[in-house]
Amino acid sequence: MNRWRGRLIGLAIVIIGVTGGAAIAALGGVWSPSSPASSTAAAQQLVVRGWDDEILLRLPLPAGHFALRYRNSLYGSLAEERFAVGADGMMELVGLAADEAAVLDEYYATAGPQPAAAGDSRRWHAQPIARLRLERLTVAATEHGRRTLLVGDRQIPLWQLAAGGAPTVVLEVEPPR
Repeated sequence: MNRWRGRLIGLAIVIIGVTGGAAIAALGGVWSPSSPASSTAAAQQLVVRGWDDEILLRLPLPAGHFALRYRNSLYGSLAEERFAVGADGMMELVGLAADEAAVLDEYYATAGPQPAAAGDSRRWHAQPIARLRLERLTVAATEHGRRTLLVGDRQIPLWQLAAGGAPTVVLEVEPPR
């Protein structure tokens, strides 16, 4: 597979979910599931909607972070796209991680994969060259990739949530009530 085509495809997977106008941000972030969040981010909720706009799930974001994990179809190994949520409710892609360095090298535009820190759930990590800020993220939720939403200690299999309709879900952040 052409390496650049693969990187563009991987970035396109993230970009394809953008509705409502995404912007490439110059802001950076670091994935840290245990890092403290502002009180505003702690009160935010991640909302998962079905293809018909029905709310399928609403989850608190106590640490202001979440990830999407999937099984790479070529390598058969797990990869994660890691997001931080700002006080403005925008979701930012702040990190990528995978069991195989090649997944990060071939499917995403990064500065190159590095060995993950001790205790990370994946063996390799990388920072995206261009971070994305999203209002809404449409995610393919098929059994093939088995996309799973990771929020805190919870693992939600999105392909099972979307089983009754179109194989997509939409993620949005709801402001504090």
